[in-house]
Amino acid sequence: MNSSNDSTTDNAGPVWHAGWSTAVQSPSTGFDKNWSEEGFADQTARQIVRVTGSGTAARVRLSNRFGTTPLEVGGAALARTDRGAAVQDGTTRPLTFSGAVSVRIPAGGEVWSDAAALPVAPFDHLTVSLYFPRPTGPTTFHAQAFTTAYRAEGDQLTAADPAVFTETSVSWYVLADIELADGGPARRDTVVTFGDSITDGFASTTDADHRYPDALAERLAAAGRARPVLNAGIGGNLLLNDAPWFGERAGARFRRDVLDKAGVRTVIVLAGLNDIGFSEADETRFPTYRPNPDLSAAQLIEGYRGLIAAAHAAGVRVIGGTITPFQGSEYHTPHAEAKRQEINTWIRTSGAFDAVADFATALSDPSNPQALLPAYDSGDRKHPGDAGYRVMAGVIDLAWL
Repeated sequence: MNSSNDSTTDNAGPVWHAGWSTAVQSPSTGFDKNWSEEGFADQTARQIVRVTGSGTAARVRLSNRFGTTPLEVGGAALARTDRGAAVQDGTTRPLTFSGAVSVRIPAGGEVWSDAAALPVAPFDHLTVSLYFPRPTGPTTFHAQAFTTAYRAEGDQLTAADPAVFTETSVSWYVLADIELADGGPARRDTVVTFGDSITDGFASTTDADHRYPDALAERLAAAGRARPVLNAGIGGNLLLNDAPWFGERAGARFRRDVLDKAGVRTVIVLAGLNDIGFSEADETRFPTYRPNPDLSAAQLIEGYRGLIAAAHAAGVRVIGGTITPFQGSEYHTPHAEAKRQEINTWIRTSGAFDAVADFATALSDPSNPQALLPAYDSGDRKHPGDAGYRVMAGVIDLAWL
């Protein structure tokens, strides 16, 4: 078992547990306006996340994994969120890095901050502010945060007036993880949801935390079983191929985004939709759907087997999610539907997974199982909306986790 999936500790320091995480990507144009390619220069980025763990201290991980030059962070701060770019009075904590207020992250590298004392409860919103004093160049980011990020000119780490943050985006930048310490012993109770845009929460309401992993964390808490639930989805992600816009392939990022997380016990895998659909879409209308080889169901099943083997080798349970209906979308053809049916039959019947979350059945229209039920459809015939994401969370038997 990889020791990093136990709750981490720094020598004799606190035991750290998962609080929040996102899967980082290389800079790209993305789906919405973002700042990843232009980067930052004498600017402060203020970013908001909702944690699903608890503790009395926190630390953050900053990532320059896809940077080609060292990244200078001139300062960082952590606070409780008030509303928008505002933070709660008296909660701002400066973050240090090995005792220093600034840090230089090498190209391809990542760094953890020192511990900051701040009481945190499940579902608290935290604000992380990062100041970049000099031009960063293109920056590592997560494209589809469905959470507003804010940018201001100059060093605004402790700014009390949210009006100084005059620009907004719906991506996260440089920020990769938050871990929490509660004084308790190491434990293995983290759930990681892994996949593409449906895990990422595409078409969910911005700033509302209505993705299916959010709803799953809320179900656990309501049942008296609160535990960290991390979202490792990337919109457009592929099971078998790296993509310029859509991140490293699932197999290449699985260890970093799942197995290396603190205390990971269970992963829910929902992947393969884009591997099926990219090759079916009109290249002239959807030029970003690259690479788009026509992959067989057997090839995709081998991709799943690779993820399962890696998880089991690390002592992590794997729940397989069936690929959801997409009739009416640009992905759908009889050829694509045949692949979906073959893969879903294998997921349900092979016994390769420790459990199966039958998202496809739960979201399908009973009168036409190849399509999403209209009440669950965001409108593009491929992604659920908020109601559909709640249904997905309800499919998962909490005993599996």
